[in-house]
Amino acid sequence: MNNEDKPAYSDAQKEKFMRAALREAFKAEKNGEVPVGAVMVCDGKIVARGKNERETKKDPTAHAEIVAIRKAGKKLGRWNLCDCDLFVTLEPCVMCSGAIVYSRIRTVYYGADDLRFGCCGTVMNLAGDERFNHRARVERGILKDECLNPIREFFKDKRKAGKRNSGVRDGGGTDAK
Repeated sequence: MNNEDKPAYSDAQKEKFMRAALREAFKAEKNGEVPVGAVMVCDGKIVARGKNERETKKDPTAHAEIVAIRKAGKKLGRWNLCDCDLFVTLEPCVMCSGAIVYSRIRTVYYGADDLRFGCCGTVMNLAGDERFNHRARVERGILKDECLNPIREFFKDKRKAGKRNSGVRDGGGTDAK
């Protein structure tokens, strides 16, 4: 299957995969991470899962998407993931969008827009930039509110804590207003 072949996911299947990504996001949150989760799907089956692990691993590249991409490559035994689709709760950033292009992922499905760092159509569309030899299709807004709410609450709590003890004050980069 090449990148031009469109996966035939029903709305119910898209929601099922996004709910699996949400479960990963909730695991990340329990570990004190920004609640973002991802799953990689190949041939209609989840082949890899990822959650934010930046704080846990002290690794700035340990975004949910990168974790899922690495696990998928390892499990499938290849770097070229052209027959795979990524479901992620938050729009991928520049780093993750670059990894999506380099790993040749077919389609990115995401929940919440990232107004500050989103590179799948919001700030820019790196994943679909025609100057690259590969472009991933992007579908946004899958379970948008369910994906946005945990992130919104996470940063709301961080802002409250920051006012008390100078902790994180970043409002997050989502479309939370």
